[in-house]
Amino acid sequence: MQNELQRDSVLLETLSVVAISSGFSPFELFLQADIIVKLVMIGLLLASIWTWTIIVSFAMKVRRIQDRTEKFEAAYSSTQDVDRFFQKYKKSVLPVARVFIAGIKEWRRSTTAGPVDREGTRERLATAMNATIAREIDAMADRLNFLATVGSVAPFVGLFGTVWGIMRSFSAIAAEQNSSLAVVAPGIAEALFATAIGLFAAIPAVIAYNRFSHRLNKLEARMGRFADGLHASLSRELELGAR
Repeated sequence: MQNELQRDSVLLETLSVVAISSGFSPFELFLQADIIVKLVMIGLLLASIWTWTIIVSFAMKVRRIQDRTEKFEAAYSSTQDVDRFFQKYKKSVLPVARVFIAGIKEWRRSTTAGPVDREGTRERLATAMNATIAREIDAMADRLNFLATVGSVAPFVGLFGTVWGIMRSFSAIAAEQNSSLAVVAPGIAEALFATAIGLFAAIPAVIAYNRFSHRLNKLEARMGRFADGLHASLSRELELGAR
């Protein structure tokens, strides 16, 4: 019974502190925070804003590339004149089109001067297209490094704010020589708020990074399949030209 009364008294004290103080709203918590905790909160909020900017822009970019890739592959499969198709897309910035351009350019360089080395031509075609695929994927994945960094670092930055807030609470206890909730609650609230902001920044970044990495892997595999098909088609041309 005594333990229950103690718990009730602690709960009432907590509610009274919350009711008396209006400083437990996010804005008030920020204003009352120590300068170090404020810097942590601002940094995490800026990281969160930039994270969501990357998420939205990258999602739209990948979706647009996927739609245009489908149209490009359909146009390529139905074309009867590869040279005319090349002229149409030779300045395209679409990743799969650049793979096609790299393959055709290497094909022309290897087959227009002197005797044709069939095996050497095949190897150079594969190397040129695979290098283009790797370059295009690296360029698209460049901004994802920020998501990975935020996802791994933000919780620890928030934890730093938590530790700092708890240190302030202990300092307040020592200065006031009082361990009541009225003394320690503000520092603890600031600490927990910093942790919450860190998680708010990190969780979307980790989810988006994993999701976008998966979509990039699928796009890389799709470009690889296109390169394999183009390589097979050009290899048949080599065989026919040797007869």
